Amino acid sequence: MMTRTSTVAPGLDASGTVHWNLPPAALYETAVRRSEGHIVSGGPFIAITAPHTGRSPGDKFVVREPGSEADIWWGNVNQPLEQPQYERLLSDVREFLAREQELFVRDVFAGADPDRHVPVRFVTTNAWHAMFVYNMFLRPDAKYLESFEPQFTVLHAPEMQADPDRHGTRSGAFVVINFAARTVLIGGTRYAGELKKSMFTILNYIYPRQGILSMHCSANIGDGGDTAVFFGLSGTGKTTLSTDPTRALIGDDEHGWSDEGVFNFEGGCYAKVIRLSAEGEPDIHATTQMFGTILENVVLDPRTHQINLDDDSITENTRASYPIYFIPNHVPSGRGGHPENILFLTADAFGVMPPVARLTPAQAMYHFLSGYTAKVAGTERGVTEPQATFSACFGAPFLPLHPGVYAAMLGERIERYGVRCWMVNTGWTGGPYGEGRRINLPYTRTMVRAVLDGSLNDAPTRVDPVFGIEVPASVSGIPPRLLDPRSTWADPERYDEQAARLAAMFRENFTHYADGVDSAVREAGPAG
Repeated sequence: MMTRTSTVAPGLDASGTVHWNLPPAALYETAVRRSEGHIVSGGPFIAITAPHTGRSPGDKFVVREPGSEADIWWGNVNQPLEQPQYERLLSDVREFLAREQELFVRDVFAGADPDRHVPVRFVTTNAWHAMFVYNMFLRPDAKYLESFEPQFTVLHAPEMQADPDRHGTRSGAFVVINFAARTVLIGGTRYAGELKKSMFTILNYIYPRQGILSMHCSANIGDGGDTAVFFGLSGTGKTTLSTDPTRALIGDDEHGWSDEGVFNFEGGCYAKVIRLSAEGEPDIHATTQMFGTILENVVLDPRTHQINLDDDSITENTRASYPIYFIPNHVPSGRGGHPENILFLTADAFGVMPPVARLTPAQAMYHFLSGYTAKVAGTERGVTEPQATFSACFGAPFLPLHPGVYAAMLGERIERYGVRCWMVNTGWTGGPYGEGRRINLPYTRTMVRAVLDGSLNDAPTRVDPVFGIEVPASVSGIPPRLLDPRSTWADPERYDEQAARLAAMFRENFTHYADGVDSAVREAGPAG
């Protein structure tokens, strides 16, 4: 931890002051001095990232180079950037960062397994982004920092705009990964999630090649030592359901599964906080009142400096970044054993999927490759049409390799360790979005706890006639009617139409993967 002028990365000699691994209090002080944001009531720091208030997947590129070219899943997810364009962009990013300005360097690890962690150096122009990195990744001790050697370097120039004609980008924003150079270039956007997810993409390339399954999931451990894994896209409850006071949190978003068990990639959490309540999510809500938490795009009263978590006028994607130790019941090592249960979370806005169901191994593979959730069409009055979202492996935007690579690894582990698999719908019942209602969080928590305590392992089930999954006949504390979504609709025939429509979407989407799986998996989807 020091302040000095230095070479911060190969080819980058800074002419301004370089702040090395400042602690949170110093970063707070510096961020306020530089007018990067505000300190709010309770102690968090708030930053606004508009106009980019979410990731820019269309602005993400992978450099085409001989060492990785044959392995990359090229297409809309991994758009190629040619080497000459990358070299021009790298040169311009270095020139931008080398100007007479303050730079903030943060040296961290990704991967809680001490035998497999990846040292990463982040170089950024903003103190609050350096604090975000401190929160989100694993923090080496002072002795290790003295001889820190990064395996990857992230050069972060949020205020720099790319030139599409010169750099081959789509717009002024860019996230460019070069696996050969072990370098990431990020610019044109202040949204901090790009820092986190660019490294997730890198780990999704490194770890499978080492025989470790990388997963977009949360994980926790019960008092008996049983590990559970929760897959799900944004908004499905991945963070909420894994942050359970009755179980210890391993991590809320990214994990690896090695021959020894599950380990967290991160040292913090990045939770959505829109309409967060102290009653529904007490541990996460408490972090929004803590010194050290970074709040992104949360609305602030300029007079009182109180935040309004219900206000979505900037974005629905309001976020809190905080170290995992802010959650009282967490696992300090970031590691757990092989999972006994895997839960696939979906927020079905069509209102037709059962709230909990057991999956066969083939159905688990089918739904893992499908990666289904549904998003509402918008918040404008009268707009009620759901939009189906299919994201392979519940994380397609972060997969540099073909989804079949991750699916094959998951299937092998499910079989080897006898893992039980479940589907949990945290979405709508009694009708689609705009007509029905979202399933109550306490009900979902009750069903998840019944899954994890083994209550449903041998419970009687019925087979859902559309989706073919096994729905428990009863769950203690849950109204029986809720378990049969068709019975919650005022017009069952409309339910049938909506369920058939969603089933057809599943089948159409799975045509992308059908040739790469066996017949049992192909036949494990909704009935045609």
